[in-house]
Amino acid sequence: MEKEPRRKIDEEIFGEIVDDIIIDKFESSKDSKCGCDAEIFGEIVDDFIIDKCGAITPEAAEKLHLELAAAKELNDLCMDKIRHQAAEFENYRNRTSKEMGQIFDKGVREVVSALLPIIDNFALAVKNADKKDPFAAGMMMIQSQLHTMLENLGIEKIPAVGEKFDTKYHSAVSHIKDESLDEGVVAEELQGGYVYKGSVIRHAVVVVAN
Repeated sequence: MEKEPRRKIDEEIFGEIVDDIIIDKFESSKDSKCGCDAEIFGEIVDDFIIDKCGAITPEAAEKLHLELAAAKELNDLCMDKIRHQAAEFENYRNRTSKEMGQIFDKGVREVVSALLPIIDNFALAVKNADKKDPFAAGMMMIQSQLHTMLENLGIEKIPAVGEKFDTKYHSAVSHIKDESLDEGVVAEELQGGYVYKGSVIRHAVVVVAN
């Protein structure tokens, strides 16, 4: 059955209003995941609203248009607030993660600094022990486990003997004459040095040649 002229005009006016709003929304949303064509979508909305509301007067259409515009503005404000809060949370998470990392690194340095004298004593005991003694073999095993623990924590031993003396990593306590070595080369290591993430925990105590 053909629609009444008045009803048809009302539908066309309201349809144009809804179409304008929807098409504007589609054009401003470049990353929209909706695969619907804006025109087809507008027709679907027109049919749904008119089916539910019946004939729409120009005054009612204008009122709906204003309500839709107000709703869109409110939605934009809410989205801006959500984006702002999301950015604040991301900054908080990054800041907290960085602070936790710094606390962990500080803890590693403090614990390793306390363990180094024990590691030194093990090294000294192993060096002077009778290698044929089963007890010495047990001590060497413990020493190996300690070194593995340091490696797993990211602790690196500072290269010393045969390296060029570097005040950043080495601390010289004496010099010796050794024609087999170039000047300023580390001839002997008296105490091992260690670094963690490029930061020195303890300098290597060395003897420098020439």
